[in-house]
Amino acid sequence: MSYIVKNGDYHMKKIKVLSVFGTRPEAIKMAPLVKMMENNKNIDSKVLVTGQHRQMLDSVLEIFNIQPDFDLNIMKHGQTIQDITSKVLYGVNDIIVNKFRPDLLLVHGDTSTSFSAALSAFYEKVPVGHVEAGLRTGNIYSPYPEEMNRKLIGSLATYHFSPTQNNKNNLLKENISENNILVTGNTVIDALHSVTKNDFDFSIYEDLKNINFDKKIILLTCHRRENWGKPMEDIFEAINKIALEYNEYEIVYPVHMNPAIVQLAEEKFTANNVKRIKPLEYVEFANLIAKSDFILTDSGGLQEEAPSLGKPVLVLRTETERPEAVEAGTVKVIGVSKDKIYEEIKNLITNKNVYDSMANAVNPYGDGHSCERIVTFIESLIK
Repeated sequence: MSYIVKNGDYHMKKIKVLSVFGTRPEAIKMAPLVKMMENNKNIDSKVLVTGQHRQMLDSVLEIFNIQPDFDLNIMKHGQTIQDITSKVLYGVNDIIVNKFRPDLLLVHGDTSTSFSAALSAFYEKVPVGHVEAGLRTGNIYSPYPEEMNRKLIGSLATYHFSPTQNNKNNLLKENISENNILVTGNTVIDALHSVTKNDFDFSIYEDLKNINFDKKIILLTCHRRENWGKPMEDIFEAINKIALEYNEYEIVYPVHMNPAIVQLAEEKFTANNVKRIKPLEYVEFANLIAKSDFILTDSGGLQEEAPSLGKPVLVLRTETERPEAVEAGTVKVIGVSKDKIYEEIKNLITNKNVYDSMANAVNPYGDGHSCERIVTFIESLIK
C-alpha cells in the first residue's frame, strides 16, 4: 500500500469511490455497502443520487441514514427512459469533471440510472464497478429495459461483483476476464437481515393496521412494464379468483403508484380479502415478506429476498434472470396466463408437500457478507 505526503507527514493513500443510484431497489441494495465504506479508513466514499425515484428513494436514505454528497434530482412527472438516460449522462459527467473525480464509480443492477452513470464514467475513463453483475434472461425485451441495461453495463464495467457462480458464468461467456469477476452473494441479503425483526409491530403503521394477520398472508407485487395491458389484467383476474375461493387468506398488494396500475387494480380486485395499500417503506415491506405465507411477484429483488426468509415465490413472468432460486426449488416461474396462474397458486395453497419443498429450499444468494467481500476487493485496488 502506498503513501502520500502532506505537510511533511506520511498518510495512507485512499481510494476515491463514487456510488451512484437513483431508485429504491438500488438504494436498498447499495445502502449496506455505502455504510461499510463510510467507516473504512482506506476509502474516500461519496454518494451521488439521481432521484430517478424521488419519494421512495428518499425514504430508504432516511432509514439507513445516508446523506448524499450529490443529488441530480431528475424526477419529473411522466418522464421517459430517454429523459432519465440523458439527464443522468450529463449530470454524472458534471460531477466527475467538476466536483469529484473518483478512482472507481460503483453502479448497481440494471436501471437506466446505472447504465447512464456507467456510460458517463466510461467517457471520462473512470473504471466502473458493477454490483449485482451477470444476471441474464437471454431476452433483451424481458425485463425491459433492464435486460439490455445490464448487458450494456457489463460491457462498460471493469469490475464485476456477481451474486452467484451462475452470474459469473454468464459473464465468462461474454468474454469478461475471470480476474475481474468476484462472486460475492447479493447485498440485498445484507440489507434484509439488518431490518427484519421477529416481534415487528405492524399495528403502528397506517397502511398495515387493518390487515388481518391472524389469516395467512399472500404478498403480491406487480408493476413490470412488460406486464402492462392484457398480461396484468389476466394476473389480477386469476388472483382475484383465488381470493374469492380461499377466504382464509389475506392478499396484500402494495400498489405501484403508476395511475394505470392503480385504476386496473381497482377494477379487477373485487374480493374483500385483497387489501390494496400504498407502497410501503422498506422496513415495513421487509417485515411483511417475513410475515407472509408466500409471495406472488413480477419483481426481481423479491426472488432473492423471500428465499432468504424461507418464503416460496411464484414469479408472474415468462422468464427470470435469477435461475439459481428456480434450480434450488424456492422460486417457480408461472408465466402470465390466467388459468396457469390460478392453478399454480391453488396448488401451492392446497398441496402441503409442494409448499414445504419450496419453503425449505436453500437460499442461493449468500450469507449476508456480500458487502464485506466487495469492500475487501476495493481495498485491494489501492496502489
